[in-house]
Amino acid sequence: MSELLTNGTVWALLGVALAVSLSGCGSAYGVGIAGQAAAGVVTEDPGKFAKVLIMQLLPGTQGIYGLLVAFVTLSRIGILGGTQPDVVTGLLTLAACLPIAIVGLVSGIHQGKTSAAAIGIVAKKPDQFAKAMLFPAMVETYAILALLISIIAIFSI
Repeated sequence: MSELLTNGTVWALLGVALAVSLSGCGSAYGVGIAGQAAAGVVTEDPGKFAKVLIMQLLPGTQGIYGLLVAFVTLSRIGILGGTQPDVVTGLLTLAACLPIAIVGLVSGIHQGKTSAAAIGIVAKKPDQFAKAMLFPAMVETYAILALLISIIAIFSI
């Protein structure tokens, strides 16, 4: 057991797992919430399908960001090339993956809720699509910032 705790690859892979899992869960939840709202709108007016689909897809980006961090990390720790990390590097890599893991989870959920509200705007006033799109886009800003911090941190190790 102590061999696992002193293996840097194990710690780095934990970071990868958290980045993918938590951001993916946030996206899945957010896309689900927005999808429920979108389905209601399309039931009433199938012509609004394209507009509400775009808004439903927005919370899905957090999962993509987590996947991107995972690929970069895997290539840096010797799984997809590179050298295997020592325990300190593994722990640093775990820490570098945490911003997108945590912010991806939280922002995916909240972006889904905000997208659902924006879908409600489009249901009543389709001409306000561009304005409605700004609300979930504001939540996206924080996911992008977390992605940048995770990427910068990984490349700085």
